[in-house]
Amino acid sequence: MASGGSAIRGSRVGAGPMGEQDRGFHAERVAVSYWDALGNETVRHFAANLPAEEIPETIDSPSSGLPAGRDKENPPLVAKMEPYKTHLAYVKERRTEEEAEQLLDEALQQLRVRRGTAAAE
Repeated sequence: MASGGSAIRGSRVGAGPMGEQDRGFHAERVAVSYWDALGNETVRHFAANLPAEEIPETIDSPSSGLPAGRDKENPPLVAKMEPYKTHLAYVKERRTEEEAEQLLDEALQQLRVRRGTAAAE
């Protein structure tokens, strides 16, 4: 038995002759480069007939997560990063200490009533 190999190994069924370049219609595209503050370039492809105003000015760079713009010399600046806030921090922004005490007292009273341990007033 000869070890010639299979003619279809590595090709898809119905793919046609290997190296065929004109399979189907290829839409015209335009390549747009974006740069982030670290100098990373990201290329995005858009349809050639897309109006210029629909092509985004900035994107998020997939390599760094920073904003990337079309001007290589002046990439967009990083927006000020706000520290992570906990749920408690947001609640404290909305409530005063007195309101918090009142809400806590009401919640405790409801809990005591449900458990049947509320003191008779």
